[in-house]
Amino acid sequence: MVTHVRAEAQGDERGALLAFLDEQRGGIRRAVLGLTDEQASSRPDASQLSLAGLVKHVAEVEQGWVARARGEEPAVRRDASNWHECFVLTDGETVASQLAYWEKVAAGTEDFVRSVPSLDDTFALPDQPWFPPEGRVSMRWLVLHLIRETARHAGHADIIRESLDGKTAFELVALAEK
Repeated sequence: MVTHVRAEAQGDERGALLAFLDEQRGGIRRAVLGLTDEQASSRPDASQLSLAGLVKHVAEVEQGWVARARGEEPAVRRDASNWHECFVLTDGETVASQLAYWEKVAAGTEDFVRSVPSLDDTFALPDQPWFPPEGRVSMRWLVLHLIRETARHAGHADIIRESLDGKTAFELVALAEK
């Protein structure tokens, strides 16, 4: 589960971007190693974030952004009435099921990014107040945004895991290699 970001092949910008995204995914996946669903769903501090919720959230966010780039609707529609559900396991969901879903999403992301004619191709941003009206972004922006979003939550995952049982990223890397 340790992810090394190796130097990309000459001119393989897509490969480099995807490798950095996968490295950040690995940080979140490592954070749930050896935990039960109950432990991963617990919130050890004042925040509403849990490790299980972070896994579910990053999978949904990644799928949603790639769907938008494809000109499709996200698989799960979130609004003010159900936004909180993207941070908790519901209806029989487990950490394992969310990790499996995220793995499928990640494979779809890689296939999509490798298939677009150019990273300079653009797609429309959603009509949301936090985006500029009639805004467009490139496929490159998409992957960089996913890296940023995943890295941010990987940092949260490190803190939550250490708060749960004192295990740090270094210990979890050793655990993953066993």
